[in-house]
Amino acid sequence: MPEEASVWDVFVTAASVADALHQLAGLQGEGRIIAGGTDLVLQAQRGLCPSRAMVDITRIPELDRIETRDGFVVIGATVTHARIAGSPTICSQAPLLAQACGSIGGPQIRNVGTLVGNVVNALPAADGAIALFALGAEVEVADLDESRWLPIAELYEGVGMCAIDPCAQMVTALRFRPLAAHLGSDFQRLARRRALVLPIVNVGAVVGVYNGCFTDARIAVGPVAPTPFRASEAEQLLIGQPVSDELIAQAAVAAASSARPRPSLLRGSPEYRTEMVEVLVRRALGNASAQAVAA
Repeated sequence: MPEEASVWDVFVTAASVADALHQLAGLQGEGRIIAGGTDLVLQAQRGLCPSRAMVDITRIPELDRIETRDGFVVIGATVTHARIAGSPTICSQAPLLAQACGSIGGPQIRNVGTLVGNVVNALPAADGAIALFALGAEVEVADLDESRWLPIAELYEGVGMCAIDPCAQMVTALRFRPLAAHLGSDFQRLARRRALVLPIVNVGAVVGVYNGCFTDARIAVGPVAPTPFRASEAEQLLIGQPVSDELIAQAAVAAASSARPRPSLLRGSPEYRTEMVEVLVRRALGNASAQAVAA
């Protein structure tokens, strides 16, 4: 029986971000960045990744950090889901992100796969991305000329379509403001079983409450549209209004009206998934509001 052909012709290890970008440039459009590779390896095996070379960034020290810097929580590109789920910094300052990363796959996937890789893959079902949308996260995109911070939503152009050029650019970090004491948060996930399965619907919510009224509201939803999205109509419905179960229910209905799910044999009908958006948003807002009121 003939030996199976190698997935890639070239595999190189970068010593720094600048080195990684120069390696990509030298490969003239035939190279890609790899860290955990839990998605990229499967894509390559299925013929969905045409690149012949991989640039490994897992040995770049500054990319393997979770730290607080300039008023932001910063997560490097090679930090795994397991590290995030168990990080005291994330658990205390962005607990919904710890919840989301702790729900991805199984232990093997969480210990290898990276949150940045999850974002760059640009799939609307990514649990970590939903939490990041609710946190108002930004991504640091670097190329040979510069690095710049962009709102996370700007990376998503469609199902599996990321705005960065994977042969010339890389995402080096994520950042978001830590949740203040008056903010509550929650992450909700509906799936056929608890682990090792993609979600049917997931929701991330962050709310602020002062003197019994909502002062802040962020509601992120997926995968019920080509990209994760913020339910802005539902958010505006809450801000400035007294906290009540009735208002939360109205916001959940408004969030569901923004959903545009496709028919799916794996995830159910559009009607079912739209109804589940309403259910999960109501739960997430209820839990987040209770936290904010108790703070």
